[in-house]
Amino acid sequence: MLLANFLIGLREGLEAALIVSILVAYLVKTDRRDRLPAIWLGVGAAVALALMVGAVLQFTSRAMTFEQQELLGGTLSIVAVAFVTWMVFWMRRAARGLKGELHGRLDHAMDLGPLALAVVAFLAVGREGLETSLFFWAAAQTSSSTVVPLIGILLGLAVAAVLGVLFYLGALRINLSRFFTITGALLIVVAAGVLAYGFHDLQEADFLPGLYNLAFDISGTLRPDGWLGTLLKGTINFQPNPTWLQVIVWLAYIVPVMALFLFGARTKKPQPAST
Repeated sequence: MLLANFLIGLREGLEAALIVSILVAYLVKTDRRDRLPAIWLGVGAAVALALMVGAVLQFTSRAMTFEQQELLGGTLSIVAVAFVTWMVFWMRRAARGLKGELHGRLDHAMDLGPLALAVVAFLAVGREGLETSLFFWAAAQTSSSTVVPLIGILLGLAVAAVLGVLFYLGALRINLSRFFTITGALLIVVAAGVLAYGFHDLQEADFLPGLYNLAFDISGTLRPDGWLGTLLKGTINFQPNPTWLQVIVWLAYIVPVMALFLFGARTKKPQPAST
């Protein structure tokens, strides 16, 4: 669980850090340092919103019955996977043109005033923050403790912040397209596990049938509390005794999504030039 949440924190945090560094660098280079407080105001508001959403989810779930908790957890797991899936495809497509797109939005916002700049920063960072809160909460429900997932998230965010500063200072040159392709593929594997576990939650809530229809059971060989079982559980949410529904959902998600992510862009044929 530590590695999986570290990856989430690194991926989402780096995306937000890159956005902030691009916005700040653009204002500095265009001699508009007086507008920097508006950017930081938007970033601060986005972080506060993400923390508030995480707190609401955590404290609200405590007042629920077991079935209600499982229903909420399963539903939010599916929503989180939908967000992450959209994010990895969007980021891979937008990685190369991210700087130009942000510069265009910033030019327009500067014409409208400081509040518009704060809104641009808030929207740019807030999406990553909400996705992180939602995915972290959903992933934490599969762990016996929230401490380890929280440590993983915080470590990932810390590394992302350092990389963002280095990117701003020009000390780091990375191939964003390749980076987001690799981390995106890893996140698809993690998301598939979260999705399967989310459906298991819905089965435990009696919302979906088949809780006791197991596809296989190797818990005697691969003990869930053993080092290998813990590693697989923490990284890809592997369960040694999944239901048939979990297996079907896992395959139905990872096979087409991974194929589209890895090969979809390569198989696109260039449009013929107009005459």
